[in-house]
Amino acid sequence: MFVSTFEKQLDAKRRIVVPQEFRALASGPFDGIICFPSIEADCIEGGGKTLLDRYLGVIDEMDFGDPLRSALETSILGGMAKMSFDTAGRVTLPEGLCDMFGLSDWVVVVGLGDRFQIWEREAFQAHRAAQREMARDGLAQLRAAQRAARAGLGA
Repeated sequence: MFVSTFEKQLDAKRRIVVPQEFRALASGPFDGIICFPSIEADCIEGGGKTLLDRYLGVIDEMDFGDPLRSALETSILGGMAKMSFDTAGRVTLPEGLCDMFGLSDWVVVVGLGDRFQIWEREAFQAHRAAQREMARDGLAQLRAAQRAARAGLGA
């Protein structure tokens, strides 16, 4: 499981050292990771074979020619880059993905279970604050619903 948050600096060739914990989890048909533009946020999404299999499973459930299937194929498969680790555990991020999300110096690598995201540092700070607020509000609503359900069961 990809967990934790790491700040990393891109070098002049757009290389980033992938955290050792992430390299170990990304094992698959080649020694590296896959990355593509995230569908849910303005960042790069990445992972290994498990992530790819998960998205392929979602895509395969849809009928050929379904507009959503086509959109997912274009966004994920068409935007995907395979990046192999060098001897220092680095990958070179594609120039197009770096340009798309303003990645030029410091980036944040965020573990999200079976995937991770790579963010421009300041953009991630704003995203993290919004996510914390959403999590806080959502958890409060969930707890209120659970209390209401328990109160209804006891009546």
